[in-house]
Amino acid sequence: MDVVSACRQMGRHLSRLMVDAVLPPLCLGCNEIVATPGALCAGCWSALSFIAPPQCRRCGVPFAHDVGPDAYCADCLARPPRYRCARAALVYDERSRRIVLPFKHGDRTDMAKSCAGWMVRAAGELLPEADLVVPVPLHWRRLFTRRYNQAALLAGMVAQQSGRRAVPDLLRRHRWTGSQAGLRGKERRRNVRLAFDVHPRWTGEVRNRGVLLVDDVLTTGATIDACTRALQRAGARHVDVLTLARVVRPAL
Repeated sequence: MDVVSACRQMGRHLSRLMVDAVLPPLCLGCNEIVATPGALCAGCWSALSFIAPPQCRRCGVPFAHDVGPDAYCADCLARPPRYRCARAALVYDERSRRIVLPFKHGDRTDMAKSCAGWMVRAAGELLPEADLVVPVPLHWRRLFTRRYNQAALLAGMVAQQSGRRAVPDLLRRHRWTGSQAGLRGKERRRNVRLAFDVHPRWTGEVRNRGVLLVDDVLTTGATIDACTRALQRAGARHVDVLTLARVVRPAL
């Protein structure tokens, strides 16, 4: 390292120390002071349920016991999803909502980088096979009121951290569907059916490509299913799914 580079690095380090002295980095979960920006304190980290194997080979739902790397959950055996594989970083529960909801509804766009880092680790073998990283789109009315698409922020950061190609406007939500909150699975599927299509400018790019579809939370899978249909109609080779969190139903 030459003298100029060393001085620049030292300058950046000193600037960071000065900023931290005035505005110390805070935990993403509880706002306690932490060592680095975008980090979690020890308590919040241990309280979150990060998803790791053993898990369903198809949808990524965690298993209580290891039944082999190629095992499928009962839901995937009974009704295989349209996508090839899905992975999520966190179980969506009371503790992870402290991360997801401020990011999604509270203008905490600064969380995207850290959340994407967790997602990249959770994605595993899906990323090397992804030619395109594509977010689930918002309808323009929802985008106007929220001012940002949280899925697009995550997709951009995931692509940046993994060296893949993000295409934020590849999918369009051309029909207003309202909120999915409070709807049952069948109602959700009916509500978003045919609500998405591939933007005409990207039709040729999708054909025979592997697509990684990114969203914030996987609930019933209705929105993901509708997006996957649109990508498959455009000729995608396969569609995988990566989310920040997913709902895990308790075992019966």
